[in-house]
Amino acid sequence: MSLRLQLLQVARLAPRLLGDSTGLVRDFFAGQFTADGGARDRAGRPDLYYTIFALAGAQAIEAPVPLDRVEAFLRSHGTGEQLDFVHLSALARCWASLGRERMPAGLDRALLARVEEFRQPDGGYEGDRGRGHGTAYGAFVALGAYQDLGHTPPRILDLIRALKRLESADGAWSNVPGAKTGALNATAGAITLITHLGFPVNAAVGDWVLAQAHPQGGFLAVPGAPLPDLLSTATALHALAALERRVPAVLHERSMDFLDSLWNAAGGFHGHWADDFVDAEYTYYGLLALGHLAVS
Repeated sequence: MSLRLQLLQVARLAPRLLGDSTGLVRDFFAGQFTADGGARDRAGRPDLYYTIFALAGAQAIEAPVPLDRVEAFLRSHGTGEQLDFVHLSALARCWASLGRERMPAGLDRALLARVEEFRQPDGGYEGDRGRGHGTAYGAFVALGAYQDLGHTPPRILDLIRALKRLESADGAWSNVPGAKTGALNATAGAITLITHLGFPVNAAVGDWVLAQAHPQGGFLAVPGAPLPDLLSTATALHALAALERRVPAVLHERSMDFLDSLWNAAGGFHGHWADDFVDAEYTYYGLLALGHLAVS
């Protein structure tokens, strides 16, 4: 099962906790697609990155998708020659969500050839070609693109070794080698990738993840961050599930309260307490978090 389908499987459980609000979320995702076919970013413009989350959210919640318009939007980007690493991967993943049978012949290999241009000397991936080393986020983006197009990245062991070099001194992961302190999203990404590829992870890192829980609910992006956020909360819960670590009852209750505090009656979720927007990305992370809480 690909990373995308693994996440989607969890997000589909969210209606168990959404209850009567499920219809609001369904309408929210249905309304994210613009006349051009792409989903709107925070400025209201069609954007490939946000289209990933709109398609995934719509699939999870069974919202209608204007398939022909979305296909036309994807075709307008060709083989992604003008796209950066994140949007290139988004193009690949959007095609997979729409259905690979709709893709032009040979597009999968053309897209992945471009993804390989972002391979770093250490075997990892990163959007900044001059960075010299991969990042956990870059690995997640690249592996997702490969899997969604039905392929496997070359030199998987090199990718795992690159992730190993990103371990921080406190037993977590960072996006830079030699860091003293880990970052939650890098750590959750590394845990998810390594376990997904069938390699072992030190179970003690689960304690580090749990230590990032905020007393009022949610998880912190880095130790000592002023506010928890929805992205970190969703990825933390996903990493704990990959480690087969059960969420303690008190943390489960606080996480539910945190998600409730980010809910918007328009059918979406805010990213954190200081965020005035609701968008497809954070609303999908809301579904992912709810899906994990529905079974923990």
